[in-house]
Amino acid sequence: MNIELTELEFRRLLDMAYIGNWVLNSSRGSDRFADYDNVENRLFSYCSKHGMHTLAEFVDGVVRPSAAFEQGGIHEAIADYEDSMFFEILAEELARRDMDFEPIGPENFNELTNRIDEYIAEFELNGIDNISLDK
Repeated sequence: MNIELTELEFRRLLDMAYIGNWVLNSSRGSDRFADYDNVENRLFSYCSKHGMHTLAEFVDGVVRPSAAFEQGGIHEAIADYEDSMFFEILAEELARRDMDFEPIGPENFNELTNRIDEYIAEFELNGIDNISLDK
């Protein structure tokens, strides 16, 4: 298979491959999906052929994303996504709790989305400052 990409498209593909592999493997410890690591490594092996030497490095005989790549802002993008997902999941869980975790159907879907929207608005204004736990 051959895929033609511009240099910018290839650079974006590196970001997407890294982010995807991070999502799939970062929490798996030694039980990683090796085939995703291999695809990521293969993509990064093309960096030197396209003038992107600083984005890849050899580690134990394998081409992988370099420290410069990993420290170049990609983890800030991942963190932004994680923060967004945290608040969205928390808002939905709190809304479902408020509704006593009843099954969601057409008759109460609007109530659920309204409650979620209220929590999201609160989080946008105050983050988690107003969250408290009763013991």
